Amino acid sequence: MATTEPVIQVKDLTARYGDDTILDHVSFEVQEGEIFIILGGSGCGKSTLLKHVIGLMHPYSGEVLVEGEDIVQCGEIRFREILKKFGVLFQSGALFGSMTLAENILLPVEANTDLPKEAMETLIRMKLRLVHLAGYENHLPSELSGGMKKRAALARAMALNPRILFFDEPSAGLDPVSAAELDQLILKINRSLGTTMVIVTHDLASIFAVAQRVIMLDKRAKGIIAEGDPVHLRDHHPDPLVRQFFNREAEEKNG
Repeated sequence: MATTEPVIQVKDLTARYGDDTILDHVSFEVQEGEIFIILGGSGCGKSTLLKHVIGLMHPYSGEVLVEGEDIVQCGEIRFREILKKFGVLFQSGALFGSMTLAENILLPVEANTDLPKEAMETLIRMKLRLVHLAGYENHLPSELSGGMKKRAALARAMALNPRILFFDEPSAGLDPVSAAELDQLILKINRSLGTTMVIVTHDLASIFAVAQRVIMLDKRAKGIIAEGDPVHLRDHHPDPLVRQFFNREAEEKNG
């Protein structure tokens, strides 16, 4: 990973729903080319934090900097330019069911580029081949398995060659084999393209398979209670709640 300025800097972010504070003065950084995971128990604010980092929600207070620019204060026109650096894989995949995979991938390309038709068709084939869906251009989402839908949604998220990919619970709804295949694809893209990745998940297998660094949120603390390598946190963190989170799979099997 590069040692330059962080790609993402979150500074003293406070998030509220009405009078209810969800996150209180949260700060962290994501380095270029890093696979960074946001994790924690149910209701701790993982998805809320992700929405703030992407710009879907504005914080009550604090800053969110992307390559040094504050996306909260930059203005609508500049924010739209910054958004082109992002690719987002939503939990549901969010593919349009009435459109083929090619048509789904075309949406961001047509909206943001002036590429000729032939170049767009080539781009679609490249993106589908990257996610191991070569030849599926004319298939509808309903004709695909759950894992294939997630990979198709990833192809669309990568349509504009984003600097940063965001994932919201990417393994949700997948069987263990499909989830593991998606993890391997995430690693492949990160290693081959150097794409920075920010992932929200509670799936232990995925966390240990792909994470280079994690932050753990806690509902009661309304913020970060642990940060670092997940294996080190599992084995050595002084807070028993943190160790329990990372060891829960073994406890469930033994229970």
